[in-house]
Amino acid sequence: MGLNVLKVFGLSSFAFFLAIFLTPILTHYLYKYQMWKKKARNEALGGGETPIFNQMHKDKEVGTPRMGGILIWSVALIMILMFFILAEILPSDFTHKLNFLSRGQTWLPLFTLIVASLIGLTDDIMQIRGKGSYIAGGISLTKRIIMVIIIGLIGAWWFYTKLEVSSLIIPFLGEINLGLFFIPIFVLTMLAMFSGGVIDGIDGLSGGIFAVMFAAFGGIAFFQNQIDLAAFCGVIAGGTLAFLWFNIPPARFYMGETGILGLTTALTVVAFLTKSAVSLIIIAFPLLAASGSVIIQLISKKYFHRKVFKVAPIHHHFEALGWPSYKVTMRFWVISIILAIIGMVITLVGK
Repeated sequence: MGLNVLKVFGLSSFAFFLAIFLTPILTHYLYKYQMWKKKARNEALGGGETPIFNQMHKDKEVGTPRMGGILIWSVALIMILMFFILAEILPSDFTHKLNFLSRGQTWLPLFTLIVASLIGLTDDIMQIRGKGSYIAGGISLTKRIIMVIIIGLIGAWWFYTKLEVSSLIIPFLGEINLGLFFIPIFVLTMLAMFSGGVIDGIDGLSGGIFAVMFAAFGGIAFFQNQIDLAAFCGVIAGGTLAFLWFNIPPARFYMGETGILGLTTALTVVAFLTKSAVSLIIIAFPLLAASGSVIIQLISKKYFHRKVFKVAPIHHHFEALGWPSYKVTMRFWVISIILAIIGMVITLVGK
């Protein structure tokens, strides 16, 4: 137990300090090469102008680098490779214990994190250069959805064939075998998490929420004795907290798609690995609320020619009501923590 605690909490802390150390190096190059959008967003997802949003964020998008998410996934990759190589070069019980690269627990979430993050990195670079067809540049929404579906299909195939998982656990009710229906449910869950990426829009907001969510699933994995997976979640949470250190107002950089896309897809995999996909609805509710508010806004504007929210996603609606951005951020953090605790309790007790 002592070594398990050291592995999870020690590696999480190490990830935080490593990311803190690497941030000045990363931001030096992001500023040197002006890795920010040269043109601020001025068009809504469903078409039309965004005057309220532009007024609230007129000084934020231009001049602040994107791609801060590189910090999170690169630290996770560096650490998982570092301790794997250490265990191979200096084999001992201690070094093997610290190694958290394992076929059954961390191969798939690491693969998902890196592949999705690289796709997001490509999108960020396209937006910076003003290339592409998505509003101010970047990979089109349709193409990004297709890429997420492909990643989801690979993940679902791995679960179904390699890990022999085809069921969901409903808290307090038991296990339901889905058979082949497991595959589309997995993909749809990943798409839902991907759509929640719109939570990234206020300094510090997404960083705090993602740190809480991965910490929650790390706790679930720890109590289920999935120590490698718990360490993986802890490392991501530690790296995200380091990102948050520099992302609180005024933000030194933004997470960008390279962070959002990697974290949302990896979160899906972690939820299914811990057999807590149903609890994901609770733990990741801030993401679902953000994407849901956008969907509601689009439907209402198209069919009823009126807005439900002043601005969507919903966190911008509260800004438009006059809440200071820091108040929106901190209240979302509080809600996220409470929901994470509730989701953890339901998952662990409901089994």
